[in-house]
Amino acid sequence: MGKLRQVGAASAPAAAPTGRLGRAVRRGWVILPAGLALAVPLFLSAYGVHVGIVALYYAVLGISWNLVAGYTGQFSLAHHAFAGLGAYASAGAVLALGFPVWAGILAGTLAAALSGYLLGSLTLRMRGIYLAITTWAFAESFRILLSVNYQVTRGDMGLTVPLLLGTLDPLPNYYVFVGLTAGTLLLAAAVLGSKVGLRIRAIRDDEEAAAVRGIDVVRWKKFIFTLSAAVAGLAGAVYGHYIGLLAPSQVRFTEMAFIIIAVVLGGFRSFWGPVVGAVVAEGLAEALRLSGEVRMVLFGLFVILLMRAYPAGLVGLLSALGRRLGLRPRP
Repeated sequence: MGKLRQVGAASAPAAAPTGRLGRAVRRGWVILPAGLALAVPLFLSAYGVHVGIVALYYAVLGISWNLVAGYTGQFSLAHHAFAGLGAYASAGAVLALGFPVWAGILAGTLAAALSGYLLGSLTLRMRGIYLAITTWAFAESFRILLSVNYQVTRGDMGLTVPLLLGTLDPLPNYYVFVGLTAGTLLLAAAVLGSKVGLRIRAIRDDEEAAAVRGIDVVRWKKFIFTLSAAVAGLAGAVYGHYIGLLAPSQVRFTEMAFIIIAVVLGGFRSFWGPVVGAVVAEGLAEALRLSGEVRMVLFGLFVILLMRAYPAGLVGLLSALGRRLGLRPRP
């Protein structure tokens, strides 16, 4: 067990402050973002609140993908497909089976979890580029199926679904997504702070060493893969009922690329990185929208420059600044 702790801690983040000061710091880092998130609509237009919802949607996807890729070391490229699957499964449950919206969202979450379990069972003995290619192929196959099955999905024409709260007003929907993001963060914290978190870090650092120490590598990789797929399906289902229209374009690979960029921009393998990265990435993409296709070039250039200057991402940069200013004790 001693070696397991050593392996799992090899690339774990710096230890948090201990004692009363540590508890105050941790509570502050939770209360402050929550207060800011709840106050955001006071300073934005309706469209700005909608942009905030989109940012929170990508934050949830980023948090769950970071569990798989960042903390478990499994570079999956199917996360956007699980979100789309959750959305379409929820729509099918509501439109075809007459489920209420909340039950449809639950059905979409379970469908994504089942798909994640089955895909994980087939692919998680693979590593590196082989896993990435296989999961990408699954996502592209799913997108093509959505496009060609017009009679079921209406293809690129789009499938109209009932609204989440019965209104397009972004304000009440915004608070739903704040709650969803907070719940996902709490789930991630519970997983990472448990023995499961220790095991998946050990698997990421050295699978062979983890297996020698008695960890069922495939079992725990499959567990995290299924859990992250379920969270992605939940986010996709909630977002689908918020916008009220589903289309195969929502499962394009550019969606997966944006999730990866948001996580890396905020801080790969960091707890708050996906949230910070999603907010900054969506805000930057929105600010550059008027520049047309050039905005993607400018957006990519910004990410490259940041990664070149500070590979730890924005959270790492802010943490370093906080330590330098004496706002956060050194470990």
